[in-house]
Amino acid sequence: MPAKPLALTQGDPAGIGPELTLRAWLERRERALSPFAWIGDPGHLADLAGRLGWSVPLRTCGWDDAGAVFDAALPVIALDGPAGVEPGRPDPATALGTIASIDRAVAAAEAGQASAIVTNPITKSVLYKAGFKHPGHTEYLAHLAAHGGVAPRPVMMLWCETLAVVPVTIHEPLRLVPELLTTALIVETGRIVAAGLRSHFGIASPRLAVAGLNPHAGENGAMGHEDAGVVAPAVAQLRAEGIDALGPYPADTLFHARARAGYDAALAMYHDQALIPIKTIAFDEGVNVTLGLPFIRTSPDHGTAFDIAGKGIARPDSLCAALKLAARMADAS
Repeated sequence: MPAKPLALTQGDPAGIGPELTLRAWLERRERALSPFAWIGDPGHLADLAGRLGWSVPLRTCGWDDAGAVFDAALPVIALDGPAGVEPGRPDPATALGTIASIDRAVAAAEAGQASAIVTNPITKSVLYKAGFKHPGHTEYLAHLAAHGGVAPRPVMMLWCETLAVVPVTIHEPLRLVPELLTTALIVETGRIVAAGLRSHFGIASPRLAVAGLNPHAGENGAMGHEDAGVVAPAVAQLRAEGIDALGPYPADTLFHARARAGYDAALAMYHDQALIPIKTIAFDEGVNVTLGLPFIRTSPDHGTAFDIAGKGIARPDSLCAALKLAARMADAS
């Protein structure tokens, strides 16, 4: 168990994040969760617990007290928020509180007050209406982690107990992927993944499997030249740097159980190549891990789900998995 509590951000208060936080605390013992402190408006959380009929005692406290408080009450690092937030109804008036929660979490992690950060889901469109200038959650975290004007490059890894997979290109139209995919980008991603697996997962010599871009990994040029001309040189460079990388492999045979036993993480060339297998294997328990930051960050692998917010039916599996993984990574670091 980490010596310091985990910092759990509020996410969008109109989404499912707050009720999942309540559910996670209620199930803390059976799920063997490490202490965490939620950063947000305690009034909103109390109102939501009352609306759902859940008996969740809240305790406003500081970071030093959160661990001791956790067994008897849900620790809250208090922020002011607008009154009357309605589940399922996103409101730009909540954006500043959502951003402040992220800011406080990063400050606590960098000060050593929190062992890791777990972020509840946000809605970028709501933040944009309030003047948010960053492409998304992860980019904002990298901005906050910048030192000397240089921001680290974050890498998204999707994780479950039986698969860790990293998309080299992420939210890009498929038609643009071949021109965006470069040997340098694959190499940089592989370096960050290998370093993260060593630092936070206790894997001394990480094994990386690199997927090809095209069907059958190009089949010797018959189905495109990117695998031989872009992906294979990246694998060779990673190996020259002492990283145990192999490939390019055909993606359609890379994710079955026997193949997964041969690597610690797979590098996929585009979004769906990475997310389809992990969402098939662990739809409710997948965790989004951000590697490359100077602090540990995990997040549930789902969105705000406004359509079911406030109904008490959202499953806390992914948030609990994110909390457990963050604690495991903190212990291994």
